[in-house]
Amino acid sequence: MCGRFVSVSSPQLLANRFGIDEKVLPEGKLPEHDADYNVTPRAQVLVVRERPPRGGGATAAPAGAEATRVLSLVRWGLVPSWAKDLSMGDRMINARAESVTEKPAFRRAFAKRRCIVPADAFYEWKVGERPEREHGASAARRAPRQPYCIRRRDGEPLAFAGLWEIWRNPAVDDPDAPDAWVRSCTIITTRANGVLAPIHDRMPVVLDETVWDEWLDPANHDLAALDALLTPAPDDWVEAYPVSTRVNSPKNNDADLVAPAEPETLL
Repeated sequence: MCGRFVSVSSPQLLANRFGIDEKVLPEGKLPEHDADYNVTPRAQVLVVRERPPRGGGATAAPAGAEATRVLSLVRWGLVPSWAKDLSMGDRMINARAESVTEKPAFRRAFAKRRCIVPADAFYEWKVGERPEREHGASAARRAPRQPYCIRRRDGEPLAFAGLWEIWRNPAVDDPDAPDAWVRSCTIITTRANGVLAPIHDRMPVVLDETVWDEWLDPANHDLAALDALLTPAPDDWVEAYPVSTRVNSPKNNDADLVAPAEPETLL
């Protein structure tokens, strides 16, 4: 799974990297976003998505009109349109690639609302083994967990495959109120590659630049071809190294969290 990640690239850098059309943004401005070294569920995160071509009023979009690529802030933890409240998003921070086309919470978004979640790195925890005299569920809960930071070897942002949704908040009567509609997202995960396998059995899907257009295109309904993109990243794309256990606490949020650290002894 992916339960924590790093988001420190500026919106301007991401706009340049992912080909964002700034002309459509409110007042021509990119969303404000502070560097976050310990992104947790429910946080507002940056996503890259595409808006379908728009017509005028009830008319269809002009022939040849293109989708517009935008950078948005959305809530991490996908809230389906039919959810009763926001709490459902707490269970939807990740979507498994193997079932994303089938699960009711994700299948409509997979067909119509795909996005990219940029990340500078993500964290995963390796669970150690207890001595032979200790065993069972209680021992597993006490097993030490060493955090690792995983990032691209070339220093570029990771492009996580994601889905986004929009949810109408029933507690807000005015549909034009700022909090009447909630946009949210999830990160798609797949089996671990050779780098991650010794640490964890899952990892986020990292999309190659050559398939960004295909993935983001809202007019692309070839679900089989899209599903085929949800594979582990090549081993030579990423590196993993141990970091301080300070990252375990969401209260800690500074550059030292991504600094290499001596691993704790895993028994």
